Amino acid sequence: MALRKIYIVGAGGFGREVFAWARQHPACGQAWELGGFLDDAADRLDGKDFPARILGPLSGHRVEPDAYYLCGMGQPENKRRLLPDLVNQGARFLTLVHPSCVLGPQVKLGTGVVLCPQVVLTANVEIGDFSMLNTHVTAGHDVRVGRDCTISSFCDLTGGVIVGDGVFLASRVTVVPGKTVGDGAYVGAGSVVLQNVRPGQRVFGVPARPL
Repeated sequence: MALRKIYIVGAGGFGREVFAWARQHPACGQAWELGGFLDDAADRLDGKDFPARILGPLSGHRVEPDAYYLCGMGQPENKRRLLPDLVNQGARFLTLVHPSCVLGPQVKLGTGVVLCPQVVLTANVEIGDFSMLNTHVTAGHDVRVGRDCTISSFCDLTGGVIVGDGVFLASRVTVVPGKTVGDGAYVGAGSVVLQNVRPGQRVFGVPARPL
């Protein structure tokens, strides 16, 4: 049986990380094979010793019915701007869960989610479409993460936390139990969120305060 080709959407830093994690998935070489990247910047990989290449631009790409796609974009605004055209064409996005992840009972993952190595999701956790949880992220019971979010390495979402759509949490953010981070918010690295963050707000610090 022929292996299905995978396109990774975006050849930036996170896209290359997604390529690395996908190579470690048991289905790689068994059900699908990694093709390369779609990226409008044809020179994005220039000068980099990397085992894949840019196969073509994202703009104007026509979805191949026998292909799969992986989201390799780390910035929420890029995901929200560039993915709808592919989705409307019927692109089949994989949800990628690295083999080292630990998933508890009643975990729900949306389309196009990427869980990087050592992510731990406990009980009754929901992750929305095209959200990414980077290495060593933990999510406690009843956490809800919206769509198009980026949760950076070593973030700790404790029990009952709600993260809206299009949120960016930088590295090592902690959100204390039951708090909400509103749609489109940005939380700076190392911050501790003790109060709800309003939609679109940018906060930083211990405790997190508006920038």
